[in-house]
Amino acid sequence: MCGNGDRKLRVAIQGVAGCFHDAAAREYFSGFDVETIGFDTFGDLFEAVHYDSSLLGIVAIENTIAGSLLGNHELLRSGDLRIIGEHRKRISHVLCALPGESLESIREVNSHPMALMQCEQWLRRHPSMKMVERTDTAGSAAEIAREGLRGHAAVCGEYAARLYGLDILAEGIETNKRNFTRFLLIADGMLAAEVGPDILSADKASVVFTLPDSRGALSKVLTILSFYDINLSKIQSLPIIGREWEYRFYVDLTFDNVVRYHQAIDAVRPLINDFNLLGEYCSSATPSEKTIKQ
Repeated sequence: MCGNGDRKLRVAIQGVAGCFHDAAAREYFSGFDVETIGFDTFGDLFEAVHYDSSLLGIVAIENTIAGSLLGNHELLRSGDLRIIGEHRKRISHVLCALPGESLESIREVNSHPMALMQCEQWLRRHPSMKMVERTDTAGSAAEIAREGLRGHAAVCGEYAARLYGLDILAEGIETNKRNFTRFLLIADGMLAAEVGPDILSADKASVVFTLPDSRGALSKVLTILSFYDINLSKIQSLPIIGREWEYRFYVDLTFDNVVRYHQAIDAVRPLINDFNLLGEYCSSATPSEKTIKQ
């Protein structure tokens, strides 16, 4: 990321302090003074970043278990914000409770239903613990700390447990250890130019377009991209509401040569409709295998 590390950054997140969006924002902007601002929904987050040009945002876009967050694809397309970066984070859950609690003293486990499902095998081995759904992982930890709930534990990330002063009773309790989420960093156009990467350092782009109703339309586009050595790291199609059997294509492109990338875009533009550049940024790697505890 470009910019001065002494600068304070305000980052919009979906969820409460300590959630995975919060942790991912702090990891991506490591070395910066970061203030996160929570919103209940992704729609609220996009609206806030749209109207406050000093505000950055971070949004989950896909997960290796749950798949793509299709609603966020549409929010990106329909708004005027730009992607300035991406961050891949391993999602690992802990069981945490008030200081002095033990596994034997826990009678109720609170968390988001997805987190409970991801940890179900471990929780089933402790039948005395009743699983009770809440709206948020970090919010469950915050509630236990705030209300002093004895006999309760939360399933959340390690960051949330430590943020709310809870003891970690067990870690790495998720069934699938290969659970990763890819987050996108977004900003309005002016702030994106200030804090985003220089175009010459970018090696990834996200675009969205539609295709004419003609035989081999997508194949022609892919052939041209291949000719210019542009890799499609992801392609996601979504139906266009009100236009039967027509689709938008959300495509992530990676490249080694920015000049060849621009040549490829110029070459395919006559073959596509409704082209929208969502952002040009630096790709991130999946966390090292060393972070995965078997």
